[in-house]
Amino acid sequence: MYMLRFKTAPSIPKFEERFARGDYDFSYMNPYHYVVASESPGYQAFAKVADKKIRGIFIVRKDSEISNLEGLSGATLAFPSPAAFAASILPRSDLKYRGINFTLKYVNSHDSVYRGVVTGLFPSGGGIVRTFNLVNPDVRDKLKLLWKTPGYTPHAFAAHPRAPDDIVKRLRAAMIEMGDYERGRTLLNVLGMKKLEAAKDGDWNDIRQLNIQELDN
Repeated sequence: MYMLRFKTAPSIPKFEERFARGDYDFSYMNPYHYVVASESPGYQAFAKVADKKIRGIFIVRKDSEISNLEGLSGATLAFPSPAAFAASILPRSDLKYRGINFTLKYVNSHDSVYRGVVTGLFPSGGGIVRTFNLVNPDVRDKLKLLWKTPGYTPHAFAAHPRAPDDIVKRLRAAMIEMGDYERGRTLLNVLGMKKLEAAKDGDWNDIRQLNIQELDN
């Protein structure tokens, strides 16, 4: 019998270290992480959220006077980690494209970004639509969206090369079937997901075409 054990990481950087070593047989990773991990150690996508695109956002407090990205000039902004694709890479790239100077601060998680902005530690920070919608309402209700990125292929459910093919197929089938019955839909809804679908490596070519070579820390 093949037993699955759920394991989290205390921060995004620690998660990056672990999947880079191939610690996980199966992993749920952002689009940039997947493109890197598909090269080494060779993770292969087998599922993703159906009919979904990932979008990065900048958020500010509801009472903030900042109304556009130019209002972030000279500010210290919060991001979850250097390699958080939609919550960090895309927002930072857009600011640089616009010539907006800023200081960055990494706070390890999306939740820490949102709470940091609410408490006034930062005027704004990067996240994604899904995690923003899932954050505690006491936090979310004090924030508003300032900016949103175009949509890209979302996170990948990916298998390490050592994972047996028959187990990957069975897991993929079980995950896809979750959207077909009430209990499964309830569990997916908790994660901000509606239905999962089969995926293949080429689905993330839109990320590869961005040609992200390196990240500043």
